Amino acid sequence: MSSKPLYQLVDELSTSGMTTFMLKALDFVMPGEYRNLTGFKNTIQVISGEDDPALIQKIGDRSIKLFNDSTQGYQRALWLYQTVDSLQGWMGAAVMANKLGERFSAMSFLGKITPKAEKVQVLNLGVKLVTEIAAFCYINGIPGDSIKDFLKSITDMQEERKMRMTALICVDGLLPLGPDFISKMLSLLQSTGVDDLQKNERFQKVASMLPGDSPATKLGFIQESTKGVSDWMKNFTAEHGLTVDKIAGSVKKYVDYAGDKMDYLAAFLDMTTNYFEHTGTQTIARQVIVRALAEI
Repeated sequence: MSSKPLYQLVDELSTSGMTTFMLKALDFVMPGEYRNLTGFKNTIQVISGEDDPALIQKIGDRSIKLFNDSTQGYQRALWLYQTVDSLQGWMGAAVMANKLGERFSAMSFLGKITPKAEKVQVLNLGVKLVTEIAAFCYINGIPGDSIKDFLKSITDMQEERKMRMTALICVDGLLPLGPDFISKMLSLLQSTGVDDLQKNERFQKVASMLPGDSPATKLGFIQESTKGVSDWMKNFTAEHGLTVDKIAGSVKKYVDYAGDKMDYLAAFLDMTTNYFEHTGTQTIARQVIVRALAEI
């Protein structure tokens, strides 16, 4: 699965750039709850609370062994996190960014970007959601279609996982689809056919690792998952007072976006960030470190 060792993946996590700017912009939702942990040794120290070099080395060695164990689901989960975020990348972003500029006044190299159609945006949101469910199941060694276990777990999410779901709601839900994004998502997914799903680039990338033995059953899983998580999304949005204006206002502290069309801002963030891969790597590092600490 991963061509890089775990320690390198964590060492290479970004401390600056659009992804980290976006995550900082969303800190108002969960102030102080998310730390952008980078560096393998530093991550071990923070999570374990240990500073003995010999013990840190033992925890690191055990963590790497757990991650490399093909009978565990850590590498499959990482592949999902990486792949669902792999469509644009910086090369593609640079090409498209040449067409922006008017709307992002602080960035002279940007021009114009066309936001995705509403149904495509809903499918992207649905695919990301089931990617999160499947990754959760791989990490925890439970059946990949266990929506019930996932729903039980989201009530006490912490750190990276909570930030990832926050970004999913804010950046992939509210910004491009508006305040009624949940009802739009439920309605459009119910009317989505297998052909629509199979044309979706994100689905094409991760389909092989999602539950279901056919596109039709995978679509059913997306629809069922969305319905199952919709109440939690509604409650989370209401509890934190999330609105399009509040999210956009916070993001604009880092991106000088002058327009009022939030789907353009969402398209730009989708193109230039990889928050699923970034926080997903942190989630997996945390899981194996906690487990390694318990086992040594």
